[in-house]
Amino acid sequence: MLTLNFATDRTYAVMGLGRSGASAARALAGAGARVLAWDDSEDRRSGVQAIPGVEIVELSRQSLDGVDALVLSPGIPHTHPTPHPAAAAAKAASVPIIGDIELLLRALPDRRMIAITGTNGKSTTTALIGHVLAAAGMPVEIGGNLGRPALDFDDPGPDGALVLEFSSYQLELTPSLRPTVAVWLNLTPDHIDRHGTIAGYVGAKLRIFAHQGPDSLAVVGADDDLSEQVGEDLRRAGRKVMGISGHTPVVGGVYAEDGVLIDARSGRPEIIVDLADVPTLPGEHNAQNAAAAFAACAALGIDTATITDAIRRFPGLAHRQERVALADGVLYVNDSKATNAAAAARALSCYQPIFWIAGGRGKEGGVAALAPYFDRIARAYVIGEAAAEFVKQIGDGCPVAVCRTLDRAVHQAHLDARADGRAGATVLLSPAAASFDQFPNFEARGDRFRALVHELLGNGNADASAERRAS
Repeated sequence: MLTLNFATDRTYAVMGLGRSGASAARALAGAGARVLAWDDSEDRRSGVQAIPGVEIVELSRQSLDGVDALVLSPGIPHTHPTPHPAAAAAKAASVPIIGDIELLLRALPDRRMIAITGTNGKSTTTALIGHVLAAAGMPVEIGGNLGRPALDFDDPGPDGALVLEFSSYQLELTPSLRPTVAVWLNLTPDHIDRHGTIAGYVGAKLRIFAHQGPDSLAVVGADDDLSEQVGEDLRRAGRKVMGISGHTPVVGGVYAEDGVLIDARSGRPEIIVDLADVPTLPGEHNAQNAAAAFAACAALGIDTATITDAIRRFPGLAHRQERVALADGVLYVNDSKATNAAAAARALSCYQPIFWIAGGRGKEGGVAALAPYFDRIARAYVIGEAAAEFVKQIGDGCPVAVCRTLDRAVHQAHLDARADGRAGATVLLSPAAASFDQFPNFEARGDRFRALVHELLGNGNADASAERRAS
């Protein structure tokens, strides 16, 4: 674990005591700071109250006097729709509001870093980059919005690198961010409730580039209009930019064409790898993820042969088009991380015929934007709070069964897919909705899907994958 020497004899408040908040409280107290900690959940408060140096204190204007910074969980609002009372109190007391990754960067200000953001594909790209760097023998720590809390990292040293996934929430709380390579994958409207407008969301994402130096690289997707504009704006500002695409040639960049990854950095396009040989990276969106990973790792000096070999051996990531099982010609895919329509579209474009399980707590727009994919769907099985709305939006686009629960949907989709008999039949959980109506998070939803599939197939009756987590 890191030593936060800068925190000794200072006072910090920590609001939100989930994994990252509890880790921050522990690390700060271990460095000799006084820590005032609070969570609205009594269970989470009790989880840290035994840590020496941590005081359980409800955070108010009065209790925050003299505090050096409020370390806020990124899931807690500090602007829209309404600031949490602790965040409002911090602003009233002129206390800086930061996140746990900011503490990491203050502890390791000179380490090389690859920072990744985007509406979709962040976790796969982060894991893939970490996988490639580790395969190259580089000391690497991987996390942020993915995996271990940042303050549970070890120091990778001057020859290593930090690989950090950033949500828009985390970018707002990390003012010292200055990545060696900043990766912007894509952008579609999301989290508008937390940012107020699409402009607010874009503004939060743009913080990934705000403090990059002249030798830093911006790797920017060219597969949506907003991202393409971001790349052009950076170039006009004199920044060093490399374009990436999952399907279109990019001059001087890295891109995929007809499923083949191509390096055109030198101006002479060269084939890197046929992504048909990488079953854990299906679809154009994953081609873009692979292009981003290649560009970022090459910028850190990793040679082409090492990168391509590591890409071929990438084990995939749980809950992101995770191949759970293949039995009797039916493929079962866990894409529980697809919590919006744009993410679900990526999965729907990869398979046919699809027995699609969708629903949960709906987001703005629902699944209306997925109409171009409905002809790929043999039948949809809608669940959760969004079920009725999804039925209306799907309309006559494909047959729909209202199942309400994931258990019923998996069982019915399993029976229908086996009875269908067509080649390529895929039972796909790609919900296009949040999980919070029936599950605590998308991981729990995906874990339940995986368990249900294995129960239906029985032990030893499938070529089933173990849960894959990239190192």
